[in-house]
Amino acid sequence: MNFQQSYLYWLAGVVLLLVAVMSWRDKANPRRLTTGLFWGVYGLLFLVGNWTYSLVGDKRTVHIAVGVAVVLMALIAGFGGVKLGRYHQRTREQREESASRLGNRLFYPALAIPVVTVIGVLMFNHIPGLQDALFGPGNHSTLVTLFSMTAGTLIGLGMAIKMTRENVHQPIQEARRLLDSIGWAFILPQILATLGLLFTAAGVGGGISYLTQQYLAVDSRFVAVVVYTLGMALLTMVMGNAFAAFPIVTAGIGIPILVLQHGGNPAVMAAIGMFSGYCGTLMTPMAANFNIVPAALLELPDKNAVIKAQVPTGALLLLVNVFLMYFLMFL
Repeated sequence: MNFQQSYLYWLAGVVLLLVAVMSWRDKANPRRLTTGLFWGVYGLLFLVGNWTYSLVGDKRTVHIAVGVAVVLMALIAGFGGVKLGRYHQRTREQREESASRLGNRLFYPALAIPVVTVIGVLMFNHIPGLQDALFGPGNHSTLVTLFSMTAGTLIGLGMAIKMTRENVHQPIQEARRLLDSIGWAFILPQILATLGLLFTAAGVGGGISYLTQQYLAVDSRFVAVVVYTLGMALLTMVMGNAFAAFPIVTAGIGIPILVLQHGGNPAVMAAIGMFSGYCGTLMTPMAANFNIVPAALLELPDKNAVIKAQVPTGALLLLVNVFLMYFLMFL
């Protein structure tokens, strides 16, 4: 049987279900039932696939069920249903002794992930027949990367367990602790990616183009550039993802106005436009992976501390991007 991308989703789903069971059994968690339900529902969503369509016989029913599950998760998170519990951690003295004993070797498991990922991608791309043998015929560039990264993660996990002399089940406890610490923000990237697809399908780009041409002086190159760069930053702040904002703003402003109307260079527009979106990423809590998760993992007292530190940089870079695009795009 050929390896499929769905297997990686199933692995993630199994891990989340284990976390859910551990949460239900944790009597130290004041919201153990809702915490377990949150991660359990999320885990079940990773298990949904083509087999569900065959089982139910109606894709629409499956889609409605997934939508109900997402709403349920939102309600649990909104009412504070995800709380911290007890995670069977070592004492502070034991952790300090272990860190002192291992020294810089603590970084080896983390470094194993990118190293194995790069080696795996190179092997699949340069060893004839290897990719087809494991994945079957076709273009599997995304699957190659995901498979290599998963292999690197599992190797790094094995190294960490051996080095720290921990129990095999302790990594799941640590995964549960991190998930509970991050909470609802952990699922935000997936939700926002879906939102981007909905915006594109709903023709938001066309609406933006109409409003821009009707109510803004985009006959001026400078005004058009300002609208495009600011639009990229603002929509990224709303959606939390520059990749989701890019096709919408580019379809509405970039291509029809900057490229077709003013004759700008599309390569320059795309490069600086994405950079402008990244400026918005620095300034929004919606970019949870970059701004909320680090604050949670570092246990900072202010969950917006990362954003506050990045706002001056993001605003200054956005201003620079306006002038870079204006002077470089129309050479």
